[in-house]
Amino acid sequence: MKKAAAIALSVFMLPFMANAQSGVMEVHPASGNNGKILTMEETILGRNIRPEYVYCGWTKNGLLTVRNRDSMSVMYPETGKTEKWEKEKPDADKYVPENAENRTASSIGNIAFTIGKSLYYTDKNGNTYTIAGSKNNQVTYGQLVSRNEFGIDGGIFWSPDGKKIAFYRKDESKVTDFPLLDINSRTGSLFTIKYPMNGMGSENVRLGIYDLAANTVVYAAADDFGYDQYLTNISWSPDGRFIFIQVLDRTQKHLHLNMYSSSDGRFVKTILTENNDKYVEPLDKLHFLKGTYTFIYRTDNRDGYRNLYLCDTLCNVRRLTGTDADVEYVSNDGKAVYYTSAEVSPVENHLFRVIVKNNKSGKLNKAKFGKPERLTSEKGWHSITMSPDCKWYADTYSSINTPGVTFLKSSDGKITRRISVSSDPLKNYETGEVDLGTVKSADGKYDNYYRLIKPVNFDPTKKYPLILYVYGGPHSQLVRNSWLASIRMWEMYMAERGYLVYVQDNRGTQNRGADYEKAIHDYCGQAEMADQMEGIKMLESLPFVDSSRIGVHGWSYGGFMTISLITNHPGVFKVAVAGGPVIDWKWYEVMYGERYMDTMAVNPDGFAETSLINKAKDLKGKLLICQGAVDNTVLWENSLSFIRECIKDNIKVDYFPYPCAQHNVRGKDRIHLMNKVSDYFAEYL
Repeated sequence: MKKAAAIALSVFMLPFMANAQSGVMEVHPASGNNGKILTMEETILGRNIRPEYVYCGWTKNGLLTVRNRDSMSVMYPETGKTEKWEKEKPDADKYVPENAENRTASSIGNIAFTIGKSLYYTDKNGNTYTIAGSKNNQVTYGQLVSRNEFGIDGGIFWSPDGKKIAFYRKDESKVTDFPLLDINSRTGSLFTIKYPMNGMGSENVRLGIYDLAANTVVYAAADDFGYDQYLTNISWSPDGRFIFIQVLDRTQKHLHLNMYSSSDGRFVKTILTENNDKYVEPLDKLHFLKGTYTFIYRTDNRDGYRNLYLCDTLCNVRRLTGTDADVEYVSNDGKAVYYTSAEVSPVENHLFRVIVKNNKSGKLNKAKFGKPERLTSEKGWHSITMSPDCKWYADTYSSINTPGVTFLKSSDGKITRRISVSSDPLKNYETGEVDLGTVKSADGKYDNYYRLIKPVNFDPTKKYPLILYVYGGPHSQLVRNSWLASIRMWEMYMAERGYLVYVQDNRGTQNRGADYEKAIHDYCGQAEMADQMEGIKMLESLPFVDSSRIGVHGWSYGGFMTISLITNHPGVFKVAVAGGPVIDWKWYEVMYGERYMDTMAVNPDGFAETSLINKAKDLKGKLLICQGAVDNTVLWENSLSFIRECIKDNIKVDYFPYPCAQHNVRGKDRIHLMNKVSDYFAEYL
């Protein structure tokens, strides 16, 4: 053993020194066996190569539901007794038409739904009522609005007692149509989608309130910013008397949290306002402290991080979580507020609680907050599902070397019983080492986290080609201390075929505070590229990286980043594959695009600097662009316009459309896509 250790020391001294240079924090070792290697079918569709994830939930009467790949069960938390779980269905469910969409159940079992552009509900006796019937093709009721931005995940909002329904009314009469090609018929046809493009006409949204007993609809008097505004994070008061709406103006720099009467839609008061020269981005509904009219509100606009604030309807606001880290609300029982936080590390997610003691007067400014308690101790990323009474929670976590563990814990963080332990799904495969580390951001203020996957049978004396996989845009975090550092299996697939694969988060991504996230404002791609290039410089300093063979690949915002990198740094990147790329932000939609870039009228320099039309002439390496031809997120106009510019400048470029695919190419088409991507690197890198 000692002789073997001495030999190993001499062999591994070089990579150890390299790891020291690159800020490696955690390492998942290579498999060291001669097992199988991944096929592309497994990489894309195989469940067997991913840890078995346990999905936990809670029934209304406080039983824990547990679902995995093969079974569903319900557990009694006090005893651990389990039995087969039959999914609870509202009584009215059997009466709802098969073509109904957006089904949303009330607390008493009625179901609201949409058919086409109209909104209905069915009661437990099978009676169906029309809430709002659309007689105008431009108007839709009860569906998503604002293209799912601002925390919007539905268009139907039942009151707590089930006696009223709030719903969105969306008018798209000022939104331009964009044609997409359907090739499924012999002669082909065009179908149009509504696409509110940056700086152009947008949708108008109103909030209706339907009273089931009276069969009447009123609309909330939410007109703070006129036609061009957003209504988001619809929240009911516990007694159903009031509705709270976060009203955001078109520029997304001014927000009002307003209170309205649910009986007549009357404006009652503005509880608080948010203003920011860059943008305000509301993402969360209000969460009332049980048994009170005091509520929890989350924003990053007051203290620089997404923290929780305790507020009341008298317009008092107090910071509840005083940490310089982003947090997220989980639950409360009226005495303790539970939340997850990045304060341990931005790549770890842990559960905390803080006790709230209200004095007898009930005044918010007299309430006392206890010291925050950390309830999860195991290193890694924890996902929490709390019981309705907050006595128990299911804790599912993983780390770079832990595929997945699920515990049932009591509210004080003590383990009650182990529910599941995932085995290593790659134990019979050849895998490369995965390093989790940090590299400084270009401005020197932050540690950016990365994962580096080394080739199978890695030899530190050899040089290897490197592929940078990039996304880099808002609302993303690709690197976490979860199993294999949140690897995408295509990365391991490429490592098995002799590549180094590198993934890094940069400024502009989430979970690092407002300054970090908003560093990209008005100039998307610039801070992100600068940070990614710091990672590339670090990699180029390592003796096993072949600096003459560096490639880059990404999709959507990552496609924009891919083309930005190869055109702005043509001497660095030899090969690039971009999927569904934004080419010019003037062709992207209003809600997302105007938040980060404003409009061309306001920010002409930013649009000129970030446009890839202007960069086509600078393309030197090999570039393949892939895109779904019926992409309704990043319009085909983007990539086709770049190709046209390349033709004008006599620049060679490769292009591959997926004729019937939307933004995300799925299923067997995705197997073809990723084979195409992999083959392109194999041929040119």
